[in-house]
Order: sequence, then C-alpha cells, then structure tokens
Amino acid sequence: MEFAKAASARRLLRWQSSLTRPKSWVCSSCRSRAVVATRHATRHSSSLPASPPAPPASPADKPYYVTTPIFYVNAAPHLGHMYSMVLADVFKRWQTLLGNRAILCTGTDEHGIKVQQAAALHDMDPKEFCDENAEKFDELAQLSRIDYDRFIRTTDEDHIQAVRHFWYLLREKGLVYEKKHGGWYSVSDECFYPESQLVRHLEPYTGAVYMASAETRNKVEWVEEKNYCFRLTELKGALLNFYEKNPGWVEPAYRMNEVVDWVKNNLEDLSISRPVQRLTWGIRTPDDPSQTIYVWVDALINYLTAARVPSLGPDESSLGGWPADVQVIGKDILRFHCIYWPALLMALDLPLPKKMLVHSHWTLNKRKMSKSLGNVVNPLYAINRWGVDTVRFYLLFEGGIADDADYSNNTLVVKYKKYLQWGFGNLLGRVTRSKLWNLREIVVNAGAKEVPSGAQRSTPIQEAAEGFEKVLADLAPTVARHMEQLNPVAAIRQIMEAGGQVNEFLTQTQPWSLVKSTDPEVKENAERVLFMAAESLRISGILLQPFLPDKAAKLLDTLGVAQDVRTFAHAVPRCDFGYGVPAVNPGRCRDDSLFPPLIEDTDVSYHGSFKTRRKATSRSEILQTED
Repeated sequence: MEFAKAASARRLLRWQSSLTRPKSWVCSSCRSRAVVATRHATRHSSSLPASPPAPPASPADKPYYVTTPIFYVNAAPHLGHMYSMVLADVFKRWQTLLGNRAILCTGTDEHGIKVQQAAALHDMDPKEFCDENAEKFDELAQLSRIDYDRFIRTTDEDHIQAVRHFWYLLREKGLVYEKKHGGWYSVSDECFYPESQLVRHLEPYTGAVYMASAETRNKVEWVEEKNYCFRLTELKGALLNFYEKNPGWVEPAYRMNEVVDWVKNNLEDLSISRPVQRLTWGIRTPDDPSQTIYVWVDALINYLTAARVPSLGPDESSLGGWPADVQVIGKDILRFHCIYWPALLMALDLPLPKKMLVHSHWTLNKRKMSKSLGNVVNPLYAINRWGVDTVRFYLLFEGGIADDADYSNNTLVVKYKKYLQWGFGNLLGRVTRSKLWNLREIVVNAGAKEVPSGAQRSTPIQEAAEGFEKVLADLAPTVARHMEQLNPVAAIRQIMEAGGQVNEFLTQTQPWSLVKSTDPEVKENAERVLFMAAESLRISGILLQPFLPDKAAKLLDTLGVAQDVRTFAHAVPRCDFGYGVPAVNPGRCRDDSLFPPLIEDTDVSYHGSFKTRRKATSRSEILQTED
C-alpha cells in the first residue's frame, strides 16, 4: 500500500508540474511532515494561495475546450439536458467555424446515493443500471447533433484513476482531515446544507411537512457519521480575491453575486467522503476502504480526466485543452461549480476555467418540470416530432440564460413559421426556384463587374442594394460579438432578423418584375437585387452552421457553395463567386422546401420513455408517461 501511494504521489506531482510549473518546490520530506502536522493542528493560512491570478491566457497550441455538466443517470434525459448540450455544441462549432481547434466533452455522472437507490428500486445492479441510462444520454447527444469529442462516464477506468490521484494530492497538501460530521443532508441534491439555508416545507400534493433546502426545496435529514473533510474555509480569502479580480468569470453577472454571498456567509469545510455502510456505489478512498469519495468531488474531476490530465507529459499539457475556456452549467449546480470546483483547483495550484456560463431552467406551463407532476418534456419525442434543427432553433432562440424559459409547442410553431418557414425557407425558394433567372449567371455577372461608385448609384433600387450590402457586411461581426459575450440567443436572433430584412428587401424591389424588362439598366438592377439576396442566404447559411448544422448545410448545398468556402472568413459580401449551381434539388414547392410546413398538433406535451423510437401517431400515445 505504501509503495502504491508513493508511486501515485510521484504521478500526481508530474500532473501538477505539467500544468503550473511553479518556480520552487517544497521537498518531499517537508511535505510529508506537513501532512502529519495538519492532522493535529489547523494549517497556517499563509501557505494557501491568498490572491490567485486571473485565468491564464492559453498557449497557441491549446484547443478551445468547452464542457457540459455531466448528467445524473438516476432518471431519463429531459429537455434541460439537451439545452446544456446544444449550448456547448454551439460554442464548439463556432470556434471550428472561426478556424480554431476545439474540443467538447459531455457525459454522465454515475456514482452516489441517488443512483444507488434508483438501481435498487429497479432491482438492478448499479453498473448495469448506469450502462442502460448512460446509453440514453449518449443517444440524446447523437440525435441532437452534438459534436462531442468525448462522452465521459465517471465509471470509466481513467477517470477513477484520476480521482484517486486527485485525492492523494489533497491528502499530501494536508487539506483533508478526518472527523465525526453531523449535518442536514439532502439525498436529492447529494450535499449537506447549513441550518441557515433550511426552511420548513409543505408539500402541496401530499400535505407532508418536512425540513428542506431553501434553495431547491428538496427534503433534508439529519445525518451523523465519520468521514473526511476538505479544508474549504481556508480558501475563503483566495476565493473572494479571485471573484473580485475576475467579476466576469461567471455569466450572467448577477449569478456571481449569489456565489460571493454564499462564500461570505455560508462557507463551511466540505465533507468529501461517505461511509461505505451508507454509500457503496462510488470510488473508494484509496487510503481508507471504509469510505467512499463524495460524488461531487468525483464528478467535478471529469473535466480534468477528459482533458487527459494527468496522462499528458509536462510538454504536452496544453494539448488536452485545460483550462476549459467555457463550462456550461445549469443554475441548480452553481455552488458546486463556482465555489467547490475553483477551491479544489486552487488547493492544488491548478489553473481555473476561464468562464462559467450558468443557464436557467426550462419550465412547462410556467411550472418547473418534474417527473412526479408528469410534465417533463422528452427531447427525443420533440426531435421525432419537429426535427432536430427545429428543436435546436427553438431552444437557442427562446432559451433562458438569465431567466427561465417556458416550453410551448404553440410558441415553437409560431417561431418556426416566422423565421424558418416564411423566413429562410421562403427566401431560398424565391432565389433558387424561379425560371425567370439563372442564379449561376447572376453570380458570375456580379463577379465580373466592378462595384459602381457612389456617384453612379442614382436610382432608388441601386441605393437600396448599396444599403443592404452594408447591412450584410455588418452581420458576421455583430454575430461574432454576441458569441464572444457567450450570448448565442442574441447571435441567432441577429441572423434570423437578417432573413426577415432580405425578404422585405425583395418585396419592396420586386426583382421578378424588373428582370423581364428589355431595358439593360433595369435588368441589371434586378440582378443586383437578386445577387444581394443570394449573398444574404450564403452569409446567413455560413453563420447558421453552429446553430442548425443540418439545415445550414442543406441551405449552402442548395446554393451550390463549395465546402472549402464555408468558414467565418467567407461570411462577407463579394468574397465567393463560385456558387449558383445547386448541389441538391431546391424543390418545386413549399412542401419540399428547406423548412416545409409543420404537421401541427400544438397543444401536445412530450414526455415518456426513450425506448419509443417510432413517431407517435395519437395524442394518447404521445402523452404516455414514463414507467
């Protein structure tokens, strides 16, 4: 055992040095004495980081690294899980569009009391239960067109080893101590709450009264047990200093206020193990088999595991992507990711993530989704019903970053018709289907002519085309600014507005009337208008690729845009004159268009088992509840 611990400690030091490379080190014998000393006395606070620096700039060879939270497998996926995945996917695809190397990690959190209880309830072995449910989340990721590089599971062997390594480092630092712990514990939230964060809660559906978390309203119970604790309170000053120096670290900004308030008023040392008698399903503490590592310590380390820390050597540490550029999380796990996670990293002098994007929840009929209420939106049914890019569009267009968003099939249909069917779908048909002109000839002619000077642009149509070209030139930079601010909602809305503007532009100029003229100047004006319409489709199609990957690809194929000119650099007017010959049939009518009419049944809610793969055909079938 001692030999194994020593070997593990050596590996951990290589892990730490590969990420931080401090100027000086304490010798191993002094470190050993420090560990012994801190078992009997409080560690001197000056040895902990007092003022951590801002998240460091990445080396040039570091890929952009984005993560979703890993999802708990005690129940089937719901719409909120898909929303987290889609947000992260958009950030990854956006970086790829910019020409940057990017990686995305998603996966499942499979240990803990909740999973242990859920497996017992289903009379299944925990691993078998996890295998079955993890497959559902992986299936959702694939159906949602999530371009992930790793689907990590906390039962993966490399992750188990990484967690044990992390544990040894904390022990070596003297930041873990053993004590008899008593506190109010929530099984649902997998955490202890201080008494100041508790309320007496009346369950409206059963009339039961119990103590609950003021934050989540989940039941708590008093638990006394012997376990290991992490000296979280010793990092209070370092956390507050970091927040002060990096006020934009958490987005949206008001979430940072919640984090700071918690650290100032509720911070306690963190219990990081559970007795095996209570929790068998998890990673055992490597130096004490009577304890199981706390699920949230286990889960958070997945982001390091996926970045291949500590398996990469000192000269390769940036290749795995750490530190993460943005971590997408839901508001219900704010404390774990924005207090516990940075504290654990600070404790070991590891770089912190650069940004934490905290999104709000999806509700149904203004009520929080709940399996017990039967109002959980099953994303697989929604995808099966509306199509994957339609659901992605709705989640991104209506989704809540700062505030909760309410799922409504009626609203989905309205937005689809306005922005997709009557927006880009109608526009693409108007430009590519008409027999009055040849799109390829229009593009070639535009490339062969010089842009007329301002003095020559005297007609209203010429002036309108010139003004619209300026609007198109501003589209990509504006969308890029929104994405830099981690605001994909504003970004996709900007693109959708552009589609509406060009349809209005066509309606006002009526090129289908002008193109019939025998006057060369009038016909030239018609071609100028049509070229601007085609350019708006091309540029919008390029920018839509991270948001609606399948439909954007079909739009660009219909225009005949070559694969090698679909990057962000090409999302400017007059940079590509090679398109105009469709690679796919543009269709003849609206029913075979890019965004055909939806089959409407708008008052239907989707929830149910992921095992149903065929399209539901009746209201009663769609409303089938989970087993």
